[in-house]
Amino acid sequence: SPVICGKCSAALSCLSTMQTNLWVCEFCGCENSVNDGGARVCVGQRAGVHSDELYLPNQSEDDYQNLEDTLVVFCVDISGSMSVTTEVCRALTSLLQQSPRRRVALVTFSDDVVIYGDGTSTPLTLRDFALVDSDHIWQQGMSYKIPHCIAETYHQLIQRVKELREHGATSLGPAALASVAMASRYSGSKVILCTDGRANIGLGEMEQTPSLSPSPQTPYFYRELAQKAVESGVIISVMTFEGTDCRLADVGRLADTTGGRVNMVSIGTVATEIQSASMDNVLATGVKATLYFPYEDENNHKLVREIGNVTKDLEITFQFAVKPQYMDGKTIFLQKVTLPFQLQLTFKTRDQEKVTRVITEQRPVTTSSRISAGSLNMAVLGVHCAQLCASLTMEGRVQEAQRQLRAQQELLDQIRYDCLTYKPINQEESVYGNWMDTMTTICDDITPESQVIIHLIYQ
Repeated sequence: SPVICGKCSAALSCLSTMQTNLWVCEFCGCENSVNDGGARVCVGQRAGVHSDELYLPNQSEDDYQNLEDTLVVFCVDISGSMSVTTEVCRALTSLLQQSPRRRVALVTFSDDVVIYGDGTSTPLTLRDFALVDSDHIWQQGMSYKIPHCIAETYHQLIQRVKELREHGATSLGPAALASVAMASRYSGSKVILCTDGRANIGLGEMEQTPSLSPSPQTPYFYRELAQKAVESGVIISVMTFEGTDCRLADVGRLADTTGGRVNMVSIGTVATEIQSASMDNVLATGVKATLYFPYEDENNHKLVREIGNVTKDLEITFQFAVKPQYMDGKTIFLQKVTLPFQLQLTFKTRDQEKVTRVITEQRPVTTSSRISAGSLNMAVLGVHCAQLCASLTMEGRVQEAQRQLRAQQELLDQIRYDCLTYKPINQEESVYGNWMDTMTTICDDITPESQVIIHLIYQ
């Protein structure tokens, strides 16, 4: 285990200094007594300003998990508003060819929810009052027979899918809950939710008449379901058709929170998108990130973010600013040319081993408002702005998203000026600039009326 500060829990690192077995934490200033072994951790301070350490437990608290045990649960809308049965058959065939040992299950929903599992057992149907009993639905999904691998059940699954017929309403919420419950038995499993999103029966219903708003419980239900999935290490991806009234603001939260993807597809691309979403790209589950930096007394010098599931494509950014009290020219802060940062990642690997990774680095800082383009990572700026503006817009805070875009636009204009003055614009900066131009146009097109609609949706 890492040697940690008794106050803020930052880890002893290559940036730490020790005197007579006393370590003064570089983040909070707390004095810590360290044994002789701690001196070996600090040897990096003579070699550089960066360290990346992995800490593994001597013995795992959990049972070993075979990676092939993870599930892929297809949760398919067969109401009159959507039909993807042919595309699901194609996706099953592809999964058989690429990952024949993966366990695959099928859940369908319309007026009721039907759990088929791997297609070899008697289906379980949930209807009427069962569709509003979350505990009952969760228990039924958890206790249903564990699916076998698709190599053994492919023909039964295909037959079940071919027998499906469109009918009825859309009990999306109960079906998603049952699917997550089934997948939760194996960390790293996935739920592929195929729907138009217009849930109108059971838990999470969001159908509305012109005079009524959606139930205030609707966003709460999907937030709670997403959190259940994260705690169980389940990733949810959502597939919906282009041009449908999908209410992705609520349903899409399932994917955003769990590390899945949201795709609006056409009939011809459903199978391809399902295949991509079901690919075995889970790197870790139960991930928590803690970022340490100095001069942040209120939060004990750190920012903690519960991430949950991590896939290969996940990107996360952090933003921070200098407090006004540290902007006085007489403060020590403004006299520094570098600052320490530390990122602690705790997570479970796919075989259930708990790991702690500690990355510590010293970064240069400047008080100049003129920043050369060569010192900025344009890709990071683009990702952060996209995530921030998307999050603000999804929360109904469109005007704030527009302000953030304008601030980014001003920074980009400065960078472009510097580039034209000192060096040509490289491809990375050009891509970021094109993206900024597009996003600015989109936000400028949002009218006051559309802002009111977005605000009402998120009340």
